[in-house]
Amino acid sequence: MRKTFEKIRLTSFQTIILGFSMLIFIGALLLMLPVSRAGEGHAGFLEALFTSSSAVCVTGLVVQDTATYWSPFGQTVILCLIQIGGMGVVTSAVAIAMISGKKIGLMQRSTLQEAISAHHVGGIVKLTGFIVKTTFAIEMIGAALLSFAFMSSGEFSPLRGVWYGLFHSISAFCNAGFDLMGVNAHFSSLTRYSANALVNIVVMLLIVIGGVGFLTWEDIRSNRHHFHAYRMQSKVILSTTAILLVVPAVFFYFAEFSRAEWAGLSQGERLLGALFQSVTPRTAGFNTLDLTRMSEVGCFLMILLMLIGGSPGSTAGGMKTTTVAVLFYSSISVFRRRETIRCYGRRIDVDTVRSAATILMLYIVLFLAGGMAISWIEDLPVLTCLFESASAIGTVGLTLGITPGLGCASRVILILLMFFGRVGGLTLIFAAASGKKPYAAMLPKEKITVG
Repeated sequence: MRKTFEKIRLTSFQTIILGFSMLIFIGALLLMLPVSRAGEGHAGFLEALFTSSSAVCVTGLVVQDTATYWSPFGQTVILCLIQIGGMGVVTSAVAIAMISGKKIGLMQRSTLQEAISAHHVGGIVKLTGFIVKTTFAIEMIGAALLSFAFMSSGEFSPLRGVWYGLFHSISAFCNAGFDLMGVNAHFSSLTRYSANALVNIVVMLLIVIGGVGFLTWEDIRSNRHHFHAYRMQSKVILSTTAILLVVPAVFFYFAEFSRAEWAGLSQGERLLGALFQSVTPRTAGFNTLDLTRMSEVGCFLMILLMLIGGSPGSTAGGMKTTTVAVLFYSSISVFRRRETIRCYGRRIDVDTVRSAATILMLYIVLFLAGGMAISWIEDLPVLTCLFESASAIGTVGLTLGITPGLGCASRVILILLMFFGRVGGLTLIFAAASGKKPYAAMLPKEKITVG
């Protein structure tokens, strides 16, 4: 029996999946406790599981209003799940081990490398220390600024203002999208602050900083303003992120918010709204405007942004900016009839392109299958259901208002999409394929026409 257990060794990918699964299950059990509910009784298992999955997967989709349904204890559990889920289960575990003085073994280092998408094992523990310190520093600065904004508005007492500032700072940095503004109106998110520049700017900065990735931070710290010295990945992430922020913001400002439905917006609200709606689909989940008033074109653009998501090794989900960039550069090489794929003076490996194409296919298939399944089960408009499925698989949390009213089957679909979106497609594939030997035989080659 002992030999049997010794043979069972989890790969890094299996460890990551098991860690997230265990955290979700533990979080669900804690949320089922009577002390976690604001009212009498306790939460049902599916409600607790959905909320725990959404928090650990830093999504933000909810079936119950966070502020009014959960007690301060329940809200604290949700916040802890967001923090651990945002930093990563493995990263959090290694950080705790480092604080307690335990030695980090080679297996733990290898797993950590996969968890934060580092290129090599060397210096991984030092990098983890940098990630933890920077994360808490940014979150505390954000909490201080948001606390000031909430208290100065006169709506909250100093104690509640500090708690709200901390909660929303961590939620924004981890790209979770959970909010406590339901005390004013259920599921209202940050709509009451659409004209508050401080709240908008701080939340947007936290979302972007959390979404560019830990390795990009390290590159910025090391090379400062010397962009040419950055790794190719950091250059791709920063340039792609800038494009995905500016272009949608221009569309929202000049096209979407020029429609008659938004005539009540001031110029300041229109500008802040355009910037915020270009940032928040990148897996954050907050909204400052009523999304149900969006045009179909606006909703579709937000779906695309939600599917793309943030960057590798970050608190964000989605296909990742690098996936889209690699496929774009691959297309450019085909248009120019180049045999190699070039990017910032470097060559991109063909295996990377294959992985990017696989990720794109997985996300598109699951996004469409999930949205159409929910539409068929609930008899709701397809575009609305596709919006929810994109929000789930992109770990965003934006909603057109249908999630709280969904049935059990549709909620399970969203839970599975959230889990897939947070863990990542390749992680699931490699975990399932571990132990299988690669097929080494070369088959005869034959051409096939595409396009």
